[in-house]
Amino acid sequence: MTSQISLPVPVTAHPTGPLTGSITVPGDKSISHRALIFGGLATGTTVISGLLEGEDVLRTAAALRQLGAQVVKNSVGDWHVTGNGIGALREPEEVLDMGNSGTAARLLMGLVAGSPFTTMFRGDASLHKRPMGRVARPLEEMGALITSRSGGRFPLAVTGRTLMPIDYELPVASAQVKSAILLAALDTPGLTRVTEPKPTRDHTENMLRHFGAEVTVTDLDTGGRVIEYQGQQELTAADIVVPGDPSSAAFIAVAAAIQPGSDVTITNVGLNPLRDGLFITLQEMGANIEIMNPREQGGEKVGDIRIKGGSLQGIEVPPERAPTMIDEFPVLFVAASFATGTTVMRGLHELRVKESDRIAAMAAGLKACGVSFEELEDGLIIEGSGRAPKGGGHIETHLDHRIAMSFLVMGLAAQEPVTVDDGRVMETSFPGFVDLLTSLGGNMTRGTAA
Repeated sequence: MTSQISLPVPVTAHPTGPLTGSITVPGDKSISHRALIFGGLATGTTVISGLLEGEDVLRTAAALRQLGAQVVKNSVGDWHVTGNGIGALREPEEVLDMGNSGTAARLLMGLVAGSPFTTMFRGDASLHKRPMGRVARPLEEMGALITSRSGGRFPLAVTGRTLMPIDYELPVASAQVKSAILLAALDTPGLTRVTEPKPTRDHTENMLRHFGAEVTVTDLDTGGRVIEYQGQQELTAADIVVPGDPSSAAFIAVAAAIQPGSDVTITNVGLNPLRDGLFITLQEMGANIEIMNPREQGGEKVGDIRIKGGSLQGIEVPPERAPTMIDEFPVLFVAASFATGTTVMRGLHELRVKESDRIAAMAAGLKACGVSFEELEDGLIIEGSGRAPKGGGHIETHLDHRIAMSFLVMGLAAQEPVTVDDGRVMETSFPGFVDLLTSLGGNMTRGTAA
């Protein structure tokens, strides 16, 4: 895994021509985490097809084995998970190492909060900087005991206890915090209620229904939602086909959209309406994007996306859209760099506490590539000339996969090559990213530019 390799592996993206072809991106990371977790809690064996085998998801699989579930890989993307039912987790003999995965860390904290033992968590240097207090606070209100470093940071220990249901209003929209509370509520008697100020990705709610549980979701006049779950429902094994990750598809979509003459189709992409903000925004910027063959698969909307390259126009992105595309803003910053005019992106405070401070990291990289912009506390304002940026930057990724992939996308269409300091980090969410873009006609090499 990345943390066991001592030397960075730089990757350089070279200016290339149009991208063409049809590809499938790896499975959805959010759904893959949850498929493993719910399969490990259900009674019976769940067959998962299309599981993302990136490092983040493999951390979840390893943790579930330590917690007593049978998690077996049969072939690439094909996994069988056998659980022992709600309330039957086993005390792990080793510390759970979450690597770089904030999703695994926060969801599993909720998972073990009601189990009568102590679970130790750790991660890599990047994860140790990320805030966990937003998850710890509601879990402690439910009755769990959580001991951590200052600021609620990793490493930490969760001592599970008999929990009480909670009526909790999220201070900020966060699918991970919501999901941690719902996972803690699974074996909690009574009704747990979570109110979110804005709708966030609802994969946990969809997954609960898929495994036979009842969950109630009510839309509020204020634009938020209330999610209610009655604890101690049984979950029954249910096979899952994981769609392609829209967050991964975003990088391919932007790479095609900024390169005139490109014509790329991405098949079997998850199109959950709480995850499709990037594609809507690109269309508003003038991108030629067509959704084909829409369908439903395992409770999730799925479709094929065709992108033709052309010119983009700067726009003001509605701040309220941020929760539907928060992970895609780094590559949207790249798209805005190629657009004509001003692109305003605000309401992105959450980017400051991701795998890196993504606003600061992207700003530094954009500056190195000759892009004009203004950095805000909650976003960026990018001034595009309608021409390809100069490029030529050597980018510090800060161990952040989305920073790495965003600047490699830029390098394919910039005037000069762009190099990222370490391509290994892309394995956390998008194994084979370099090879896939190369198959479409991109030119990327491991090592620095000549």
